[in-house]
Amino acid sequence: MATVELRFSAQPEHVRTARLVAAAVARRAGVDEAVLDEVRLAVGEACSRAVGLHRSHGITAPVSVALTEEEKAFSIEVGDSVPGPGADPAESGAGDASGGSGAGSARPDSEADGEGEDEMGLAVISGLVDDVEVRSGAGGGVIRMSWPTAAAVVSP
Repeated sequence: MATVELRFSAQPEHVRTARLVAAAVARRAGVDEAVLDEVRLAVGEACSRAVGLHRSHGITAPVSVALTEEEKAFSIEVGDSVPGPGADPAESGAGDASGGSGAGSARPDSEADGEGEDEMGLAVISGLVDDVEVRSGAGGGVIRMSWPTAAAVVSP
């Protein structure tokens, strides 16, 4: 299992670099050429979401991206440092800090417009990626996406 890790400051101009790195690593891992555009778009959405969350919450920590080549799959985890619901006792506590999957575990944003953009980004990612998981907790959130590689498609 080979992993490439990328960390970048929460600036929109760095999202393009993350997309390019993700596409190059996905190609090397054996992801089908026809799917590479989906990889680029999904990583762009996930990184843009993380950058937006960092900027709207005044967090200076970098956004993290882990690209992992497994035996039959290629996965990408995009992490942010924004605590999830229930992490701060001052918050309403209505959310589940233990995580979950799908858009239902998204953290509420402090601004109504930010929340709409956050939900839209998750909807786009869910439309592009069959295997997606969204988790959040006290340490931040992670969007995990995976695609099959050529090894997973070819029968021995």
